Amino acid sequence: MVALEKPIREKEQISVRNPITGAEIGKIECATREDVQATVERARAAQPAWAARNIHERARILMDWANLVWADQPHAIEVIRAETGKPDGGAYEELVAMDNVVQYYGRRAPGMLRPQTRRSAIPIFQKARIHYKPHGVVGLITPWNFPFLLAFIDMIPALIAGNTIVIKPSEITPFSAHYGVDMLYRVGIPRDIVQIVNGAGETGAALVDDVDYVAFTGSTAVGRKVAVRASERLIPYSMELGGKDPFIVVKDAHLDKAAMGVLLGGLENAGQACVGTERVYVEAPIYDEFLQRLLRHAKRLVVGSDDGWHVHMGSLTNEREVLRCEAQIADAVAKGAKVVFGGNRRPDLGPLFFEPTILTNVDHSMLVMREETFGPLIPIMKVENIDEAVRLANDNEYGLSGSIYTNDLKAGEALAVRINSGDVNINRPLWAWSTAAAPMGGQKKSGIGRRNGPEGLLRFVTPQTITIDATVAFLPQDVIHPTRLLRTYVELRRKLMPFLPFLRP
Repeated sequence: MVALEKPIREKEQISVRNPITGAEIGKIECATREDVQATVERARAAQPAWAARNIHERARILMDWANLVWADQPHAIEVIRAETGKPDGGAYEELVAMDNVVQYYGRRAPGMLRPQTRRSAIPIFQKARIHYKPHGVVGLITPWNFPFLLAFIDMIPALIAGNTIVIKPSEITPFSAHYGVDMLYRVGIPRDIVQIVNGAGETGAALVDDVDYVAFTGSTAVGRKVAVRASERLIPYSMELGGKDPFIVVKDAHLDKAAMGVLLGGLENAGQACVGTERVYVEAPIYDEFLQRLLRHAKRLVVGSDDGWHVHMGSLTNEREVLRCEAQIADAVAKGAKVVFGGNRRPDLGPLFFEPTILTNVDHSMLVMREETFGPLIPIMKVENIDEAVRLANDNEYGLSGSIYTNDLKAGEALAVRINSGDVNINRPLWAWSTAAAPMGGQKKSGIGRRNGPEGLLRFVTPQTITIDATVAFLPQDVIHPTRLLRTYVELRRKLMPFLPFLRP
């Protein structure tokens, strides 16, 4: 009897849909564990040649890529909007923030990674040199809320540092990453230097099992799993996780500006921003007037799917976030909160549209004040004074971002230091997020490590110290114990260091 051959099992495919229309915009094929392993092997084989290129050349290629994307803005915005439901302004923000990051690292990274000379144990006779070496293959696991920006904000410094990249974008919004990677190929980056593996959680888990470094952006629950596996493998990692970002309105604040700041921070990407405003604390003396101003400005909001910069908020991206908004509103109302604006779906606009929503009479017994929302909900809480606002702002397991509105800038900065979060923005929310030269990231359960700034680049390299002894030409080597060097140090310490500060470590 002839044995029948087993049929070849087709790989699983995932349908990607436009959140506004529900129409399918394409399919992705899920990579198997074997696919991921083979992809990482190609990246590892290609990495030495990429790292051997001059860092200025690597930086120039990335800047050429940014220029190419910038020239292709209409197409880039179309790709982002199709899979996220963002308005034009929201998609444009991703391009602007990405371009800012490329310009910063393209010009500054070569200097940051230049070998350094450090003071040795015994100056003059010895010196220490620090070289920065790439980790190897960096695995990026990126989310759906900013699918273009968050696919490349970590990739850019990792590539300039000499690593190769394997990225697993969200299966909900993969095509923004595909678009950007295709543009990288167009400017001459070899295909094995940057590769994509598509799929859901299983694909991401396989990637963590094979790469040399993991940069993860997503939920705290999944981040904890990534951290456990990376720790088991003893590989370095960084992650930006969830947030429940507070917004404090001080009684001396300009109320109209503060009200518009709350709407800007709370409704960024329909509330689907880790660094967006999720709870607001207003000092009692200005609470009533502030609420009136907030409602007045909220009535001016334009929500929809139209083209143009006049649209303030678009669609949510998936059903899970809509359901979470409804659950948090129901919980809050059951515990005494009041919906004073919005609070409902807008099926007339699309299946995942939800009204900007303002809640009052809230407290920390409610889910909307404690758990991440990721939707256009703005809960407003009256506080007696600044000390109460700080206590409540810090009364949370997250610590990603925060905002303060005040006319006293010096007092505002002193207040910001009291907030336990990775960044605090005074009189303009979300600003640290788009400041390429300054590190951003979380405290507590909001993440580990920083992106942007020198800190965001140096996480993608490992420092190697090389010590050089210059005495070999004129002093015999000591046997077993470095007697001569020890005596030299003692004499320097006794005779010279008190008078020559530059010799001190």
